[in-house]
This record gives sequence, structure tokens and C-alpha cells, in this order.
Amino acid sequence: MGRPKIEDLACQSCPPRRATLPPPRVSGRPPTGSTLLKRLPFRRVQTPTMSSDSDSDDEKYYEMKKKMVCHHAQKMSIICSGASNIVGKYCENWVMKAAPRTSILSGFGWLQETIDTPGETYTMLRMSAKVFFDLHDMLVERYDLKHSPFVSSYESLAMFLWILGGCESNRRTQNRFKHSADTIHRKFHEVLNCVVKMAAHYMKPKDPNFRIVHPRIKNDRRAFPHLKDCIGAIDGTHIRAVIPEDDQVRYIGRTGAVTMNVMAICDFDMHFTYASIGQPGAMHDTSVLYHAIDKDRANFPHPPKGKYYLVDAGYPNRFGYLAPYKGERYHVPEFHRGVAPTTPKEKFNKIHSAKRNCIERGFGVLKMKWQILLKMLSYSIETQKMIIAACMTLHNYIRAHDREDVHFERCDRDPNYVPTIPERYKRYAVPVGASDSSTTEASGRDMDEIRDRLATGIALSW
Repeated sequence: MGRPKIEDLACQSCPPRRATLPPPRVSGRPPTGSTLLKRLPFRRVQTPTMSSDSDSDDEKYYEMKKKMVCHHAQKMSIICSGASNIVGKYCENWVMKAAPRTSILSGFGWLQETIDTPGETYTMLRMSAKVFFDLHDMLVERYDLKHSPFVSSYESLAMFLWILGGCESNRRTQNRFKHSADTIHRKFHEVLNCVVKMAAHYMKPKDPNFRIVHPRIKNDRRAFPHLKDCIGAIDGTHIRAVIPEDDQVRYIGRTGAVTMNVMAICDFDMHFTYASIGQPGAMHDTSVLYHAIDKDRANFPHPPKGKYYLVDAGYPNRFGYLAPYKGERYHVPEFHRGVAPTTPKEKFNKIHSAKRNCIERGFGVLKMKWQILLKMLSYSIETQKMIIAACMTLHNYIRAHDREDVHFERCDRDPNYVPTIPERYKRYAVPVGASDSSTTEASGRDMDEIRDRLATGIALSW
């Protein structure tokens, strides 16, 4: 046998060559037939003129893809630019903060100096030093008020009372307490949440069954025993609100001011027992009352059978709600300036007005003490509601724990005294006509008969 040739060995070790298709293109569209034919390793196949049309389609397709990529890149550039602006603003406000304030008199130092100066605590924080410390201890023990490494709970409470009492802005509070805007904001809301929790315990009737006749009724020979079943007074007050322009229409009442219509119930000690907060200023007083009775049935202090609240002419005379006679003199100053009442209806209206003014005086003390209610700051609508509730809760706390409070003491000395708005806030005051002076709601015939009997009894014992 002869030696095999090299060519034969090469043929045995290597498999026969086969024609292979080119690798597929990485594209969202499969290659056309003409493109595949161009890439085959064997003889080019002559195709009809249709191949030129396919090439033009490819060019249009690639042109469209190019435009899409350019448009996408442009959109991504805009998004990235917006995101960078947002990140920049965030860093400017919250990361790259100003240097810490290094004043000789820190916020806590100012608080210590204020407490040590007689009378200053009441002027700056709207309460005596004793009441301030008692309130602080209760908030810490029962309502989870916390301190932080750089701000004590005493200073947090002082900042909160300073803002509510003087309607002080965040900027002015920074200057007074030497803390950043973020710290002031956080501490204000921390204390606000704690005080609102107090409302469940401090904004309710002292006696849910109303079994005791109040001394202000019992010790008045003209009112007792005729009004012995009276358990308090109801009225509404308008408080200015900061509302987004898109939603302001509902909050604009008869005076054109943007307000909330706050309905409250109080006893004859000017202690608020219930409040409906947040209803639009355009809402009628009667509608606010009916809304509270219907929607807040569990918490509303409904008058027991045979008992009633005193209401003004803006509410109907119905069971549980005793209104005055319309078309007759009513307010106490009208009787002081004119002749004495002569008819049973006038005599009833005078006694009714003298006892119902506890709610008007309560609102007067509330707004005079917590002046943020005269010129609300730019908080969210929910925060504004919480601020009103917190002010009413603090009002009740001070009334219960400090019988010598200056504002309340003057009201106790003069039963006809109604606090007036400070001069610097008069331009923000909501006009008296904001509240409704009458209602189209029909009165109950049975309650009208009760009112007539009371008027007759008062006139006979006058």
C-alpha cells in the first residue's frame, strides 16, 4: 500500500463546507429579502426592480428611527434638567443649610429670662409661669411630647405658644429662638399634635347629663327658675383662612372675606364643650349646626329631653334650641341705650341675650388671647383646622387651671364685658355681619309654646 496523500487526509479530517446565512441584524425590524440575498456567499440572484423600493423603505425606516431617538434624547434632557433643578432646590433648602445661629442669648436662655421676669410669661406666652409648667408636664407625661438633643420640650412648647399668641411667622420665630426654619416647623407640628390630642379630654361637657343648674342661672332671680333647664349657648364665628384660589369660592361669605364658619357650644363658664371646625364661610349657621348633628352624632353633646341650648335668631326655635323673638330688641346694649323693656317678649329677649352672651365673650377671649385666629398664617387647610382646635383646647385648659387669668377675670367681674380686637389686628377683623342674623327654617310649634310660657313667667316675676 502506498502512503496517503496530504490532500486525502485533509478531506477526511475536515467536514465539507456548507453555505451559511449571515448573522441576524440587531434591530427591531427583521431584514428584508433583498438584504438577505445580498449577504449570501453564493451567486447574486437578480431580483426585479422591487429591491430599489425596499431600499427606500429601509432608508425611511432608519430616518424615522433617527428622529425618534433624537426626540427621546431631547425629552430625557428636559427631564434630567427638571430633576437637577428639584435636587438643587432640595439641597439648597435642606442640605446646605445656613451656619448655626450662635447668639449670646439662645432660645432657651430667652425663655429662662422671660419666666424669671414677673408678668413677662403671660405677655409672651399668654399664660402664667405656673400654668406653663403644669401644661408642659402634662403634655410630656400624657401626650408624648418629646425633647431632642438640641431643643428641650420646654423650648418647643414656648415656640408653639409664641406663634399662636402673637401670630408670629417662622422667620420671626427663628430670630427669637435661634433655630433653623426646619427645626421651628417640626417642633411646632410636634406640639400641635400633642395639644390636639388634649381636645378629647378638655373639649367636652363637665357633666354629660347636665344635672346641675349653673350658678349664673341659679343666682339670677330674673332667670331662675324660668331658665333652669338651659345648659349652654351655641353660636358661630368666622375665622380668616388661607385657601388655594381654586377652592376659595366656597369660603367667601357675605362680607367677601375668605373664612371658615366655626360653630361652638360653651357653658356659662365660657368653657367650650364642642366645636365644628372647617366648614366654608359661605355655609349658613343653621346648616353648620345640622351638619354637626348629623355627621358627628357620636361626639355632639345633644341636649337631654327637657333641656335646651340658647341660640340667636340665626337658628330656628326648635326642641333643644331656644331662640329669641324676632322683630324685638335683643342685644343688651340696645336696652342699655334705650328705655327699659316693657313687653313680655322684650323682657324675655333681654334675659336671653344676657345669658347667651357667654358664647360671644368666649369667642372674644379666645381671639384676644390667641391672635393667630385674627390673621391665620399660610399653613395647609388641615393644619389651620388643628390650630383652631388647639387654641380652643388651650382656652379651656387655662380656664380650668387659672381662675385669676387676666382675660377671664375681667369677664367674671363684668357680666356684660365682651373683649375687643387689638388695634393692630382690626384691619384683619371679620365684619360683624359675617354671621347670619336670621334663618328661613321654620320654628317648631311646641318650642314656640314653651318660649311663650317662659316669657310670661319672666314678665310676671320682673
